[in-house]
Amino acid sequence: MLKKEENELITRVGPGTPMGNLMREYWVPALLSSELGAPDCDPVRVMLLGEQLIAFRDSNGRPGLIQNNCPHRGASLFFGRNEESGLRCVYHGWKFDTAGNCVDMPNEPAESDFRQKVKATAYPCTERGGIVWTYMGPRKEPPPMPDLEANALEGATATAFQLDGNWLQILEGDIDTTHVGFLHYGGLRAEDQPPGSFSDYQLRQKPALFEVIDTPGGVAYGARRPGPPGEQYWRIAQFCLPFYTFTPPGVLGVKKNNGARVPMDDYHTMNFFMNVGGRRPGAGVLNAVFPDRLPNTTDWFGRNRFAPNLANDFMIDREMQRTNKGGGGFTGIASLLMQDAAMTTSMGPIFDRSTEHLGSTDAMVIQVRRRLINAVRAHVERGITPSGVDNPEVYQVRSGGVFLPIGADWVEATRELRKAYVEHPELDPTLNGPL
Repeated sequence: MLKKEENELITRVGPGTPMGNLMREYWVPALLSSELGAPDCDPVRVMLLGEQLIAFRDSNGRPGLIQNNCPHRGASLFFGRNEESGLRCVYHGWKFDTAGNCVDMPNEPAESDFRQKVKATAYPCTERGGIVWTYMGPRKEPPPMPDLEANALEGATATAFQLDGNWLQILEGDIDTTHVGFLHYGGLRAEDQPPGSFSDYQLRQKPALFEVIDTPGGVAYGARRPGPPGEQYWRIAQFCLPFYTFTPPGVLGVKKNNGARVPMDDYHTMNFFMNVGGRRPGAGVLNAVFPDRLPNTTDWFGRNRFAPNLANDFMIDREMQRTNKGGGGFTGIASLLMQDAAMTTSMGPIFDRSTEHLGSTDAMVIQVRRRLINAVRAHVERGITPSGVDNPEVYQVRSGGVFLPIGADWVEATRELRKAYVEHPELDPTLNGPL
């Protein structure tokens, strides 16, 4: 369990907080490129790391992220006119470019140079793989971007969805592999899965034995179960600072995807999923991960929301739960993603981890927390730049499942398979099975 002060240290992300300051050392996904649309599109409210910002795309197609309040009298730039390579406040006409420069001040005398003395807070932005990234840190020259193959390769795609709840609560669901056999597949039987597939062996024995290692970018685990004769089934997953996860479903060496659990503030999280290539094989209703979405609204928390949520109990179907039929089966919640969300948001906005009772299968959760605590303290107390900021190659990792001989050293045996940008045409992605 964590001490209360440690829990506060690694969950709070607002301006000036130790964790918020650490995250600002990195490039951060801000929103999807598609949310800005064409040049001179409507401005978009973006809450990011507890800061209210306005996103816009200028006449030349460049994305910008600027402070919400006009530096003049504080009116919101959300109501501004996006025109002629700048965002113009409609209160007095002051206009700002994507770098925050005041390029026009029409209510001042023509001979005045006052506009040269005013600048709005604006953060550098760039686009890659369908995501608008921003750097909110202290450097004049931003560090390199993280080398995530699922965001950098040709054909990279991205989706985003908002969840209520603290970012770390949601992230910890990604690195907890034993919940899958209960929460998602508690009503399924091994004998109904393709014989010899990962899905088969995952359901034969729900507990797993964990081995956790530190990596240059964060933490990785190998969780093993009995496999085919003479082999064991290993599920490999990774965490990279500050909020990236590489989850284990799929075949190690083949899958190219990752998630980013990006804090909007302490109580809301924008979740980015980055992907290249095929997804895992279809499995009917069991693979219906994404539920219906609500229409976007223009408020600070109006983007990329799902219809099931905590307010409507994630549309739980108790009859489905009782009969164990349908996609939700064991839980009565049809979407896999919403099954996770129901658990993490039901803990409360920020769960008091000092009340937990952690077991051996929580080894990855424990080590990730330690890594975060150590990184934040080193940053605050000794000014140490956290892992990955200046070493984009630490994100060149993969996750997934694999069969290994009994007694094999999983770290050595999977070293090549865990490297990004390496093709393995000899591997069959259908080995994963439908789960």
